[in-house]
Amino acid sequence: MPAKGKHRRPKSPRLARTIAVAGVGGVALALPFMGASGVHAAAAPAVATTYAVKAGDTLSKIADAQHVSGGWKKLYSDNRSAIGGDPSLIRPGLKLTIGQKATAPAAKSPATATQASAAKTATASGYTLPVQSASIGTAYKTAGSMWSSGYHTGVDFVVPTGTPLKAIAAGTVVSAGLDGAYGNEVVIQHADGKYSQYAHMSSLSVSSGQTVTEGQRIGLSGATGNVTGPHLHFEIRTTPSYGSDVDPVAYLRAHGVSL
Repeated sequence: MPAKGKHRRPKSPRLARTIAVAGVGGVALALPFMGASGVHAAAAPAVATTYAVKAGDTLSKIADAQHVSGGWKKLYSDNRSAIGGDPSLIRPGLKLTIGQKATAPAAKSPATATQASAAKTATASGYTLPVQSASIGTAYKTAGSMWSSGYHTGVDFVVPTGTPLKAIAAGTVVSAGLDGAYGNEVVIQHADGKYSQYAHMSSLSVSSGQTVTEGQRIGLSGATGNVTGPHLHFEIRTTPSYGSDVDPVAYLRAHGVSL
């Protein structure tokens, strides 16, 4: 029993020390302070954020400042596709994802890449053959007295009458009709200043002044004019007139056409 007149000093009420942290929607929640063994720093962001690298930054410095759980190694792992093989090589302006692994852009499937390549190939040259699946008969500059120039001014494609003929490239029709020994012919001017000529046609599908596109049908092959049989006589010229011919096979090949 305590001595008379003495009493125990009442214990002061212990106040629980708290720390405020942000809750959902920005509402402050009071949580007990856990002491030295508790949490001293804010937790890593729950959602991903983006950080733009500044001059003098290192992954370690960024990881510390952004409270990345796992340190610079986690930051590097999450952003390896953007950083590359050397974690020490980060450049100002590089965007790093903080809080979750950055997703790399989806790669094109092989089929998509193949289709894109095929489309590029199909439109790259803008030129095509004047007639499909035809063998070459008389070659360019074959000598002979049967030609007024002393040589063959074009190349002959051996095809039967009625075979569709195509414009080798986009252009404007400068003439379409009967032209002496050439029979029914079409002459087209192209963007490079050259002219293509199609002779001995049985029928025409275009007229003078008309604009045509690559591969557009311009008529049918035949045997009109001075010929020994049906075929397409094809020339490339520097002017629309006879006598300005150049090698038509070399011209087509120079524009990516195989023959």
